[in-house]
Amino acid sequence: MQVALLRNSIKLAHKQLKVWMAPDKQPLTDLCFPSSLSILYAFKRHLNTSCFLQVLSIDPVIGAISAGNGVLLKPLELAPASSSLLAKLLEQYLDPCSVRVVAGAVTETTLLLEQKWDKIFYTGSTLAWFGSSRIGRIIMTAAAKHLTPVSLELGGKSPVITVRRIISGKWACNNGQACISPDYILTTKEYAPKVIDALKQELEAF
Repeated sequence: MQVALLRNSIKLAHKQLKVWMAPDKQPLTDLCFPSSLSILYAFKRHLNTSCFLQVLSIDPVIGAISAGNGVLLKPLELAPASSSLLAKLLEQYLDPCSVRVVAGAVTETTLLLEQKWDKIFYTGSTLAWFGSSRIGRIIMTAAAKHLTPVSLELGGKSPVITVRRIISGKWACNNGQACISPDYILTTKEYAPKVIDALKQELEAF
């Protein structure tokens, strides 16, 4: 599934490449005539999570380099084998002057956050064991020193009220390995048997 998603992203990027690479022209008042203003972003920092490692690592990179940006990718240290493979493949197939991968844990991440970036993108989870709410605050604090714009995707939980949606979110999407995958069901004691029967029925149909 992750390969298919990335393939679609690459196809879209290839189709829209000229548009995305163009400088972002900004409107000016008559006072600035005949001047013009365009925004062209440079290096983007991307911090990545463990679920959907390939998609959440590479998909933002596709968009960034398609728009003419350089990228420094810091994969999650809890998946060292996947991180090493990403570093090897990106170095092999992409220009290292445009895309670099940095491995490491807290020390390396702290040093990276001390640098000035044009954009920081972080994807993680709000789960207590993952600590991404805390990490998100650390990133925002570091970025504020340089007024760096930040995108934080901190996961969380998606409420579901129908059995079919529960099954789709829990088992259909990456076999449940997603931060938004439902982990538990809230129901009444009297209604629980009906939910279980419906789950069995939908799972068999699924």
